[in-house]
Amino acid sequence: MNIQIFGKSKCFDTKKAERWFKERGIKFQSVDIISKGLSAGEQKSVAQALGGIEKLADESSKDFCEIKYLLPDAWGEKLNDNPKLYKTPIVRNGKSATVGYCPEIWEKWE
Repeated sequence: MNIQIFGKSKCFDTKKAERWFKERGIKFQSVDIISKGLSAGEQKSVAQALGGIEKLADESSKDFCEIKYLLPDAWGEKLNDNPKLYKTPIVRNGKSATVGYCPEIWEKWE
């Protein structure tokens, strides 16, 4: 497994995801999405695995109004311009990905 966890330092779900992998002895790479963001290739791969870029946006974010009325084609650039809009954690395992705390899916990856 090649696990990457993209998250925010103050996100409780990100901390829970990191703890879940640590408890099982699964190595992972932690990436601060606020400072590093997602590359265009990573974003495309994750969006494809999830079934659309809309799944990457955090609708509860106070900044969500920035993209709410845009066409999904324009969301990618806006998400990278303002990484606070990403829903976290984004957990990647090769071509598979999840958004949020999803241990039931991660168990299948083991």
